[in-house]
Amino acid sequence: MNHWQLQEAKSKFSEVVKNALRDGPQIVTRHGVETVVVLSVAEYRRLAAPAEDLAAFFANSPLKGAGIDLERDKDVGRDVAL
Repeated sequence: MNHWQLQEAKSKFSEVVKNALRDGPQIVTRHGVETVVVLSVAEYRRLAAPAEDLAAFFANSPLKGAGIDLERDKDVGRDVAL
């Protein structure tokens, strides 16, 4: 990954964006500390997307078939005096 000092990244923002699209994420530093990353929308969406949906997660759970009772009582509550 390329590193850019903040001042340089500001003055060459078009180049930072071009490099992010062509070469991958670009790290911007401030006072020598890695602060932010510039990356393509495609890369961001790939990283932000869940690995699988919730239904698939439960279907692939190692507890599937473990015999856990998930049934709930049909408790209707209690009588309340008015």
